[in-house]
Amino acid sequence: MVPKWVVVWLLFAACLSTRICAFRVGRNQPTERISGSAGDVLDDDPVGRLKVFVYELPSKYNKKVLQKDSRCLNHMFAAEIFMHRFLLSSPVRTLNPEKADWFYTPVYTTCDLTPNGLPLPFKSPRMMRSAIQLISSNWPYWNRTEGADHFFVVPHDFGACFHYQEEKAIERGILPLLQRATLVQTFGQRNHVCLKDGSIIIPPYAPPQKMQTHFIPPSTPRSIFVYFRGLFYDVGNDPEGGYYARGARAAVWENFKDNPLFDISTEHPTTYYEDMQRAIFCLCPLGWAPWSPRLVEAVIFGCIPVVIADDIVLPFADAIPWEDIGVFVDEQDVPNLDTILTSIPPEVILRKQRLLANPSMKQAMLFPQPAQPGDAFHQILNGLARKLPHDRSVYLQPGEKILNWTAGPNGDLKPW
Repeated sequence: MVPKWVVVWLLFAACLSTRICAFRVGRNQPTERISGSAGDVLDDDPVGRLKVFVYELPSKYNKKVLQKDSRCLNHMFAAEIFMHRFLLSSPVRTLNPEKADWFYTPVYTTCDLTPNGLPLPFKSPRMMRSAIQLISSNWPYWNRTEGADHFFVVPHDFGACFHYQEEKAIERGILPLLQRATLVQTFGQRNHVCLKDGSIIIPPYAPPQKMQTHFIPPSTPRSIFVYFRGLFYDVGNDPEGGYYARGARAAVWENFKDNPLFDISTEHPTTYYEDMQRAIFCLCPLGWAPWSPRLVEAVIFGCIPVVIADDIVLPFADAIPWEDIGVFVDEQDVPNLDTILTSIPPEVILRKQRLLANPSMKQAMLFPQPAQPGDAFHQILNGLARKLPHDRSVYLQPGEKILNWTAGPNGDLKPW
């Protein structure tokens, strides 16, 4: 009896000359506009719809932190830095706080890095508390709403829970002083204590210039069916296995390491970006957190993202029809991944590729320097603009207090 994967492989090999596998990458590829209200929202121009006041904090909260370690500019948490830079020169900025719709506090909480370049979140709560104490003491605007008209960029693994391990992040919960603020974060998972209502989910930072240097000729066919590079096990932090990625990555390896339809490995080749442009499907499984830069990379390079992260909330979901663009696979269904992907009709794959080729889709995933219309900066502003006007109920009565300044772990209450 011929193994099923051999039959599938023969079918895939035969399709290399068909319209799917010969789908080209490049600027001249066929596109499809995102239809309906989602497409209109994606193209919104936030200028003229809101004004943002940027607090001028002492440099120890931002610029000096960056001076100590410039690697912060290139890691996947760098959105907090580039959002600050963008707002300083943005036409939505107002120097008159009385005219502001929103207030922004530029605190770089992900810039305390390990030798391997991973952010240590342990000082972040104290740093954030210190900044809030400062603005509440020096300006009257925080105290009017206790932060309800303020937004903060918190791109940690689990947002304002400020821990990279989910169990401990859940135990900590969102920093109490941020309970009324709007959080702009990469972490998004439904029914999770680290995602509060009204948060704006953004893509992680991926260097636009770096990716642009790796575009390959538009005549290149997509000859790889499924592609993934990354860890399947994290022996150092999860020696017994099963906790990292809730076992989903391990299941990918154990089930498909010998399947020729799956080009998967722990090795990260220099041709990583080029390989994504040769693939039809790119796996985007959860790791320690449900999100990763792979989603951004897949979109930029036109590779259909296969999202394996139960209950994930994806970036700008009110503007981007992710269900039309990607493939969503439940973590428990990973052993059936080959069947799921080979069962998708060709016309569905082609439509997903056309939507991915839409320039506005790609632009929304990036934080370019300088900023460009429709990019992730503008999508964040669109999200803030759609929350206006603020309900009168967010403004407190004289002497009214809602937040508990002494709540949270004792370590968070120490001076920063």
